[in-house]
Amino acid sequence: MESQNIIEVRNLTTTYGKRIIHDKISFNIGKKEIFALLGGSGSGKSTLLNTMIFLKQPTSGEVRILGQDIWKLNTKDALKMKLNMGVLFQFGALFSSLSVLENLTIPLREWTNFSSYDIESLAYIWLTRVGLKAEVAKLYPNELSGGMVKRVGLARALALSPKILFLDEPTSGLDPKSARHFDALIVELRDLLEISVVMVTHDMESVKGAVDRMVILKNQEILFEGSVQTLAQQTESLDLFLYQI
Repeated sequence: MESQNIIEVRNLTTTYGKRIIHDKISFNIGKKEIFALLGGSGSGKSTLLNTMIFLKQPTSGEVRILGQDIWKLNTKDALKMKLNMGVLFQFGALFSSLSVLENLTIPLREWTNFSSYDIESLAYIWLTRVGLKAEVAKLYPNELSGGMVKRVGLARALALSPKILFLDEPTSGLDPKSARHFDALIVELRDLLEISVVMVTHDMESVKGAVDRMVILKNQEILFEGSVQTLAQQTESLDLFLYQI
């Protein structure tokens, strides 16, 4: 029977030198879920994300994505796996010397055999799908607002139609209204594209408004795994608990 989990983390231990970040943690992320990695500063949220996107090799344990232990893949299969992933880094990571259109076409030019016309057409489609107007394509990153930078970065992360979208602090730096609009966009794209979303976030309004399930990391372990609704039933004040993490 096919697993309903798109990511399975098993007995994962990560370290920096002798410092243990995660000590044999395990959890699952289901297909089409919006899943959050939460925890205080230094709890290992970003390190955990990095183990899922080939940036930080674990000391022991498994990270299984689409049924495969990603850290045991050969170079060719690891590349195939990476093409199933889209990543939006915290500050967009756009190339400042390239226009928005050129930023969006980079993955398409590198990993597809489409014509230049088709590549540019797809770039415009993704640009409008993340809620930006076509004329934004002509602008450069320094001409964009913070929210627009994140949307362009999101469009680029989606350009190759990945099965999993990884988001690093997607609403950081945004005003509350823009942050909520971005949350709504993520939910809309998940429903439209039927993708799984994994995010590191400090934004508790995002957690309450967009996230299906989450893990809370503390003291090298998982303090909680489940939905916001389940957590609310287990604590007297959900808001106070989340803001104390």
